[in-house]
Amino acid sequence: MITLSAKHGHLSVTPEKGALPARLASQLAYWGFLLDTESTALVCADRDLGDLIPKLVRYLSRENIAYDLDEDVQSVLVSSQVASSALGVALDTGRLFKEGSVDSSGAGEFREYLATHLVRPLKPHQIKAALHLLWTRNSANFSVPGSGKTTVVLSVFGRLRQLGEVDALFVVGPPACFGPWQTEYCEVLGREASCDILAGGDIDTRRSKYLVNRETVGDLYLTSFQTLQRDWKHVQVLFQRQGIRFFLVVDEAHYIKQLDGAWAHAVLNVARHAARRCILTGTPFPQQYADAFNLFDVLWPQQPPIPSATRNKIEWHTQRNELGMAANLLDGAIGPLFYRVRKEDLGLAPQVFHDPVLVEMKHHERRAYDAVIGRVRELSELDSHKTVDLLFRLKRGRMIRLRQCLSYAALLGSAVDEYEEQLAAEDLPLSELIAGYDKLETPGKLDALLRLVGELREQGEKVVVWSNFVRTLELLRDKIALLGHGARLIYGRTPTHQTHLRDELTREEIIREFCHPRSGVDVLVANPAACAESISLHKTCSHAVYYDLSYNCAQYLQSLDRIHRVGGSENKPSHYHVLQYEDTMDGDILASIQKKAARMSAIVDKHYAVYSLDMFTEDEEQEAYERLFGHVDE
Repeated sequence: MITLSAKHGHLSVTPEKGALPARLASQLAYWGFLLDTESTALVCADRDLGDLIPKLVRYLSRENIAYDLDEDVQSVLVSSQVASSALGVALDTGRLFKEGSVDSSGAGEFREYLATHLVRPLKPHQIKAALHLLWTRNSANFSVPGSGKTTVVLSVFGRLRQLGEVDALFVVGPPACFGPWQTEYCEVLGREASCDILAGGDIDTRRSKYLVNRETVGDLYLTSFQTLQRDWKHVQVLFQRQGIRFFLVVDEAHYIKQLDGAWAHAVLNVARHAARRCILTGTPFPQQYADAFNLFDVLWPQQPPIPSATRNKIEWHTQRNELGMAANLLDGAIGPLFYRVRKEDLGLAPQVFHDPVLVEMKHHERRAYDAVIGRVRELSELDSHKTVDLLFRLKRGRMIRLRQCLSYAALLGSAVDEYEEQLAAEDLPLSELIAGYDKLETPGKLDALLRLVGELREQGEKVVVWSNFVRTLELLRDKIALLGHGARLIYGRTPTHQTHLRDELTREEIIREFCHPRSGVDVLVANPAACAESISLHKTCSHAVYYDLSYNCAQYLQSLDRIHRVGGSENKPSHYHVLQYEDTMDGDILASIQKKAARMSAIVDKHYAVYSLDMFTEDEEQEAYERLFGHVDE
C-alpha cells in the first residue's frame, strides 16, 4: 500500500513500509519525483497536479498497486474528472457544430437576444462564431483580422451575463486594443462600459482597483501582458472574490505563444480562476504547431486538450518536416475548440493594388544611394573572416542604411543600434552631403507623395501614409500639413512601462480624430509597428500609401487590413499605392513582400497558419542581403 498526499502544491508518494516497487520508483523518477531525504517519500514539485495526479492514479490502477488518497488528492482528482468531462462535452459539441449536426434549439433564443439587446446587428458569420463560443464554453476565435472578433465576444458576454453565468469581462492584450474594446462595448451593447484600465500608472492606485466586491465590480477590465506579468497574483485574488465571475479574454493571443515565457506564465496562472475563457488571434500558430500548446492550456487549464504524448508526437513530426502528420494530430486534439472565419467569408469589396508609382531619384539622393551600395559591395568582399554573429549585425546594419537611402537620405547621419561601420568612400564627402541634405533638395518620393495626397484629397478621400522611420514620418507630416491638409502622426518607439498607457491613449485620440468624417484630420502618417494590429481605419479611409517598405511581410499584411475590414469595407474597395524609386533596391523589397504575401495568404486561410509573425523579422533582411550581395565575386 502506498499513500498519495498533496500539500502546498507538492505531491508525495509514501510507501506504507519498506521501499517503493522498483518499477514504480523508476516511473516516478521519469515524471520528476525526487527522494525526500527526511522520509521515505518521493516528492514532485512544480508540476500541474491536475494533470499529474490522474496520470499517476491511472498508472497505479493499471499496475495493480494498492493506494490510498488523502483529502487534498481526492479533491484534485474530483476536480480533474469534472474538468475532463466538461472538455469532452466541449469537444463533442464543437465537432458537431462544425459538422452542422449540433442540436440548434438554443440558437433561436440567442438570435432573439441579439435582436432585442444588441445595438449592432451581427453578420451571419459572426452569429456562427458567437454560437460556437457560447456552446463550447471555452474556445478560440482565429478569424482573420477585420472579421469582428471583438463584436462576437461582446455579444456572448452580454448573453452570459443575462443568464447569470458571468459578471464582468477581463481582457488582457496589447495596449493598442484598449480603445477598441471600450468603443466596441458601447457600439455593440448600447451603453458605455464601467471600465478600469489596469495598466501602467501609479502601482498603488492601479492595485487598489483590484479591491472590489459584487456591488462595486465594473463591466470591463483592461490590462496589458506587461502589467499582468507584474500583477498576476492580484488578478488571481480578484478572480476568486466571492460572488464575482469573470469572463477572461486574451486578445492578440499570439503574444503568449512562447513556452515558458513570462507573459504566458502570468496568463496561465490566472486562467484557471476565470468562469469563462476565450482567446482571440487571426494568426494562431505564428512559427510552429507547438505555438498552440499555451493557447489551449489557457482555455482548459485543468484539463489541457493536447495531452503530453500528443505534444511530443507533434514536435517530433515537425522536426522531421512531416507537417501534414503534425497538423492532423493537432486538429484531432483542438479542431472542435476553435472557429475561424476566412477572408473570403467576409463579403468585403475587393482590395485594389495599384501599379507602383515609379519615381526618379534626385541628384544628391542618388549620389548617396550609389555611394552606400558601392561601399556595401566592397565591404561584402571582406566578410569571409568575420564571425557569424558579427556578420549578422553588419548585414542587418547595411540593409537598414540602404533602406534609409530609399526613405530619406538625411537618415544616414543617424545612429543604428549595434552598427558602427563607416559606409562613406574616402573620395566622396558623403558625410557633408548627408549633414546638409535638407538644404540641397527634397526627396523625389516626397514630391510624388504630395501630388498623390493632393489628388486623393481633391476626391474627398482620407489617406493613411505608411513609413518605417521616425524622422521620415515627421518630415511627411510636416510637409503634408504645409499644404493645408490636416495631418497627424503615430509612430511606435518602444515606450517604458510607465509611459506606455499614456502613449496609447494619445494614439487612440489621434485615431478617433482621424476616423471622424468631419474632424479636419484627413491624413494619418503612421509606422506599421505602431498601427499594424488592433487598429481600425476603414470606416472613413480606403486609401493607403506606402512611402517606404521593409522586408517584414507580416507587418505589411497586417497593415493592409487596417482599411479593409467588416463594418465599412463591404461596398467600397480599398486602394493601395506604393512609391518606388527606379533602379534601386525598392524593386527587390516590393517583389519580396509580394511573393511572401501571396504565399502567406494561401496559408493563412487554412486551419493552421504557420508563418513568422515577429514584428521585426531580421531573417528576411538577411535573406535579401544574401540575394543582393552574396555573390560579389561572380
